[in-house]
This record gives sequence, structure tokens and C-alpha cells, in this order.
Amino acid sequence: MNKEIILTGDRPTGKLHLGHYIGSLRNRVKLQDTGKYDSFIMIADQQALTDNARNPEKIRKSLIEVTLDYLAVGIDPTKSTIFVQSQIQELNELTMHYLNLVTVSRLNRNPTVKEEIKLRNFENSIPAGFLIYPVSQAADITAFKANLVPVGEDQLPMIEQSREIVRTFNSIYGNVLVEPKAMVPEDTLGRLPGIDGKAKMSKSLGNAIYISDEADVITKKIMSMYTDPNHIRVSDPGKVEGNTVFVYLDAFCKDKEQVINLKEHYKRGGLGDVKVKRYLNEVIQAELEPIRKRRSEFEKDIDYVYKVLKEGSGKAREVASKTTKEVREAIGIEYF
Repeated sequence: MNKEIILTGDRPTGKLHLGHYIGSLRNRVKLQDTGKYDSFIMIADQQALTDNARNPEKIRKSLIEVTLDYLAVGIDPTKSTIFVQSQIQELNELTMHYLNLVTVSRLNRNPTVKEEIKLRNFENSIPAGFLIYPVSQAADITAFKANLVPVGEDQLPMIEQSREIVRTFNSIYGNVLVEPKAMVPEDTLGRLPGIDGKAKMSKSLGNAIYISDEADVITKKIMSMYTDPNHIRVSDPGKVEGNTVFVYLDAFCKDKEQVINLKEHYKRGGLGDVKVKRYLNEVIQAELEPIRKRRSEFEKDIDYVYKVLKEGSGKAREVASKTTKEVREAIGIEYF
């Protein structure tokens, strides 16, 4: 029986943080270890360059940082194929073919793209490469004939656009491409907020806890976390909903009964923020300490890290090359 194929990945624009860990990394390791899937994990450096073209050094440095984070959390290159987007030239050709099947107005209507453009304040100065990202993503997915793409709810419009491209291509040229399905993790809590209580944890907002952060840095960040601004005295009843500390406890604490008890105590009063933060710190330190240790070991052998990327990219290119040949034959441009 053939395994289902998964494609997932990250933009290398800095070290990965707890938002990445909760939102995708932890689930990738879980899926990988079931043995039920062929997993392709792409470091999307070309996509990252669409809005960082004037700062390529940022992408080059982040390439290794992201790979170290992958290996540290338990992504195993013998079980998953880790590869670099820019090293698979076939993805560029597929993107060109698919661009002929998509209108500019359709790209402009993509809700995910519209939101990302707003976040980056592009307004009318949208890099063309950024606008066509949904088409590039369709090339990434179809090159490996991935039928499952793990994503959060906010990325569903991107997968739907890939499905549209596949259906259009197959209706014109024959049944060559595999139509992907979004795989929304059942056990995810959604997007992890920043330590300042803002909706999104990100490097640019300076509100992230990184997977590679040292223990003392993590402690400092947790103790500065945003909680209930009206919970001034320990005796005051506190609000749990939207309270960043409790959101993190829901995400990381394995003792769910303890979390329930803490919430009840906090709501009725008599439980201070400092005590809850100290407990959260214990929980997160326990989760990240073994990851940090593994990362430090891999950092001692960067040649091995590059070897993982080179071998993974070689394997990925073989697969993508086969798909691209089929696409060229279907279109009728495999002349000789």
C-alpha cells in the first residue's frame, strides 16, 4: 500500500519560535513517527526572498538556524525529506506553467495574500514574486504529488487555490496532477499569542520565545508575560479567557487537571500572577531543555547539517523532475 504524501515547510527568516512549535513542528514529528506518510519538509528560501530580496544574507543565515531547529525538535532526515526550495529548479518551471492558468484578479482576491500584504504594508508596491506566491505554492505541492498539506485555518485559501490550479490543469491537459487536501491538525490550539498578549508571536514584534532560547532568557520572558490587567492584587478575581499565561499552559502543560484547578483558583481570587508564571516556566523549561541540548549538539557539526540539506534536496529534485517531465509531456513541449 502506497503511503500518503505530505508537504510542509517554513520561510527561513529567523530562528523558529514556540508559535511554530505548537502550530506545526510538534505535529510534523508526530506524523513522521507514525510511519504512515512520506513527508517532504521544505525550507522556502525563494518564497522568503519575495519580501527580503534586498537582504539575502538574512535568508542565508536563517537557512541553518531553521534546519537546526528541525533536527532539535525531532525531525529525522532518515524519515522525512528536508530540502531547500531554491535548489529544486523544477519548481520554477512548474510555477511558470501554472501562471498561465491563473488571473491576476484571482490572485488579488486570495484572502491569505490580502492579509499578508496588509501586514507588510505593501499597499501598491507589492513585489510580483510575493503576489504569485499561491501559484508557487501550488508548484511546490504538486511537484511531489502531495495529497495532504498540514496548515492552519488561515492558510486554507492557499490550498484551495492550489486545488483550483490542479483542476484547471487536469481538465486541459489530462489527469496528471494530484489534487491536495488541507490537513488541519485536530489537537492544535491555533495561533499562539505573543508574550505581550498580541494575537501573533513574531520576530518583528519582539514578542517571541524561541526554541533555541537559553533557560534564563525564557524565564525572563515568561515573567514579563501579559496577563489580566485588572488582576492587580492576589486576592482579586482574575480573568482566564485571553490570559496569555493560561493560553500557554493549555498548549504545553500535560497535567490538564492541574491547569483546570489553577484556572478555578485564579478566577475566584487568591492566586497571584507570579505563582502561575513560575509554574508555566517549569513546564516550558521541561519541554525545551532536551530540545535545546540536541540543538547544541548539532551546532557542533554544521557540515552534517549541510549534508542533510544537500541529500534531502537531491532526493526532492529527483521526485520533482519526474513530475515536471510528465507536465511537459502533457502540455506537449517535451520536443526532444
